[in-house]
Formats: sequence, structure tokens, C-alpha cells
Amino acid sequence: MRGYRRLTGPYLVWALIFVLVPLTMTFYYAFSLDGAFSLVNFQRFFSGPALATLIKSLRVALISTVICLALGYPMAYFIAQSSIRFRPMAMTLIIIPMWMNFLLRTYSWMTLLSRKGIISTILVSLGLGPVDLLYTEFAVILGMVYNFLPFMVLPIYTSLSKMDRSLVEAANDLGANRIQTFSRVIFPLSLPGVFSGISMVFIPAISTFEISTLLGGNKTNLIGNVIEQQFTVTGNWNYGFSMAVILMVFLVLSLIFTKEEEEEGAKNNRAKGGKK
Repeated sequence: MRGYRRLTGPYLVWALIFVLVPLTMTFYYAFSLDGAFSLVNFQRFFSGPALATLIKSLRVALISTVICLALGYPMAYFIAQSSIRFRPMAMTLIIIPMWMNFLLRTYSWMTLLSRKGIISTILVSLGLGPVDLLYTEFAVILGMVYNFLPFMVLPIYTSLSKMDRSLVEAANDLGANRIQTFSRVIFPLSLPGVFSGISMVFIPAISTFEISTLLGGNKTNLIGNVIEQQFTVTGNWNYGFSMAVILMVFLVLSLIFTKEEEEEGAKNNRAKGGKK
């Protein structure tokens, strides 16, 4: 047993250097000004335009998450219901775009959405263009959905593929139609995967700044862009760290919420399994 405990030593050192120390520095700079304890940075945030930017970021991240759920659940359900031979190929097709660099995938959308891009050219040929799609909120949401959609599909597919099929058969034997079987059996059993997918999409969507910088330009700034500018442009580290702390609070709250809902869904699933 002692030998196994010694193996954890490198991981503890890693966590200390790359987790605990950065967090300590973050809170130190956020709650200090000129080396003294101060809440000025937080007062500036809640009384300035950055608060409106945070609300906008929450809205854009929520819209992107809802769209990912609306697209990802049917995809995951279709793959889970398909034949076993087809599933590996389908999941590979979903994962393949993730093999490409994140920035390259986003740059490709800049080409597609530009005034001389493929989408604008098609709209012009149909008499509907040209349309300015690039550097808009629509482009930012589109980029988020494209980049984060696999993170919604994978956990939902995992929940659906591991679901006890005998419960579905029992519902069919009791006279339930397809809609009733899905709403009362399949969807509740897949809720742990749904909540995992929501957290995996919402968290990076609210904190990203690359997508909004490339596809939104200066017209669509999110809270990640404001934080990044404090370190690279204005050099106000204290204010930047204070916004990072506020963002971390929102991320922790979202994790707690999704975790509680996931545990509640798992508990209900076990209860249904016990009744069966």
C-alpha cells in the first residue's frame, strides 16, 4: 500500500505547481491593488460595461448549448439505434474534425463566411446575397456549435448505448407507443449524458475567446476577449484576474448544477431498475 502511495507523489507535485500555485496567484491579484487587499477590481466590474459583456457571453453560450443539444441528441440517438457495425464508423466521422487544430477549424469558417466565400457565392447565385455573415454574433454561435458539437454527442451516445434495453422492451410489452417509450423511458435514462454534454459545451463556450476574436472581430466581444485584453493590451492584471475569478464562480456553479442533476438522473434510473 505504501508503494502505491509513493506513486502519487509526482501527481501531487504536478497539482501543486500547475493547479494550486496558479489559483493562489489568481486570487492574490484579484483581491489586491498595489500589494494591499482591495475589492476595487470587483466594484469596477459590476459598475462597468464588463458586466453587460458577461451577460452577453452567458446568452451566447446558452444559445450555443441549446443548439448543440438540439442537434447532438438526435445524432447520438440515431447512432445508438443503428447497427453495431455502423457505430464505430459514425463515431469516427464525428471525432475526425477534432483531430484538426482548433484554430484551423475556426479559420476555415472565416473562409466560408466571408463575402467571397462559398456560402455568400451560393446566396448570390440564388439572388439572396451578398450577405455579411462574418464578424457577426451568428458567426460566433455557428463556430461554437461546430467546434463543441462532438462534446455533446459523445456523452449522450455513451448513455444511450449503455442503457438497459430490457426496460424499452418492457415498455413496449405494456403497450407504450414510440413517443411514450422515448419520453418516459429512453430520455430519462439518457439524462446523465445530457447533463454531462451540457457542462462540456457550456463551460468552454462561455470562456472561449478564439472563436469570438476570429469570427466576431471587434463587433462581438465576449468575456473571454475582455479578460485576454487585460493581459495582452492594457496590462491591468489585477482587473483581469478579478474577472477570471468571477467567471470561475459561474463555471463552478454550472458544474455543481449539472452534477446534481446528473446524480439525480442516475438515482432515478437505479430506482426504475429496482422496480423492474
